[in-house]
Amino acid sequence: MNISIASDHAGFEQKQALRDYLIERGHAVADRGPDSDDRVDYPDFAALVARDVSEGKADAGVLVCGTGIGMAVAANKIHGIRAVNCINVQFAELAREHNNANVVTLSGRFVELDENKRILDAFLSTGFGGGRHAGRVEKIMALEG
Repeated sequence: MNISIASDHAGFEQKQALRDYLIERGHAVADRGPDSDDRVDYPDFAALVARDVSEGKADAGVLVCGTGIGMAVAANKIHGIRAVNCINVQFAELAREHNNANVVTLSGRFVELDENKRILDAFLSTGFGGGRHAGRVEKIMALEG
């Protein structure tokens, strides 16, 4: 799977570890930055990953900041993105199954690395359930205008 990943300064350390983890698991990973833990503005990096997914350059996006919340808000401003902030495996499974989420945002401060690895595994391995959820996702996407 082609995955685009980025962080801000607060998520930098986990982004580095998660990037390596994804590569070890056989994924092609585009690291969209940053290259250090110097202070940066998270919307800049959320936009890079979200555009990769929106434009079909990546199958999924991964964003890491302090909480994951700001990254989700910013990524969801890009047309075609359904970014979700996941703090446990169940959130990741349901986000994919019910909402066909295409970007996962993670907390680098409040969720341990091993849990974020499990969240990523669940997010990337769970398929969209379709059925009754398909119409709801269509309605969500129609809100973009």
